[in-house]
Amino acid sequence: MNQRTIVVQRDVQADQKADAATERERLGRRGTLVVNLLSSPGAGKTTLLEATARHFAGRRSMAVLVGDLETDRDAKRLSPLVPVAQLTTGGACHLELSLVQRGLKALGDPEVDFLFIENVGNLVCPASHDLAEHLRVVLISTTEGDDKPGKYPKMFRTSQAMVITKLDLLPHVPFSVKAVTEDAHRIQPHLKVLANCALDGSGIASWCDFLEEQHQQQLATYHEPAGNR
Repeated sequence: MNQRTIVVQRDVQADQKADAATERERLGRRGTLVVNLLSSPGAGKTTLLEATARHFAGRRSMAVLVGDLETDRDAKRLSPLVPVAQLTTGGACHLELSLVQRGLKALGDPEVDFLFIENVGNLVCPASHDLAEHLRVVLISTTEGDDKPGKYPKMFRTSQAMVITKLDLLPHVPFSVKAVTEDAHRIQPHLKVLANCALDGSGIASWCDFLEEQHQQQLATYHEPAGNR
């Protein structure tokens, strides 16, 4: 039997990337900054979003799409504070754009300043999927060790910011802010590094100021004359 090898030089995710770019443009033009929050399980994404919602209350509008394998527990925590839709994957280790679009439809496609996507807790698979975000932020908690950037480089390489969480536990765990920052910057030299404790509010203002800056940059990008881009 003759055997032939056919080489197809095309990104297998090309269609998904094109769809994500279109959705990103649509949301960006109407002034919504899409923030994809990623981390390992238990790093504090939901707690950070609770603190963010309280900080922005009455000043900025936001909505959240919550991704989980099962249950709507995180969505129930956030629902008293902001519009929220649950995205249940049923076992899949990451969110995909089609699920995000369904979540937006369930929320009525709201026109908000910030749309947060709380991704499934995982430092591997979500790094490979574009959800039409403008900003990708990876969280790392003081309780999980300061060696994660080097062990999961793609997640940090594809992110624009890293948030160190649970600072209140720093005196009690073997975690070095300096070491994790240096490790992350070896992978992504331009990575913005922030640190906070969402429970006592320390660092939340700086985190929200960063989001405001990103939002203002986005508005300038999407609303300046095309010839000036």
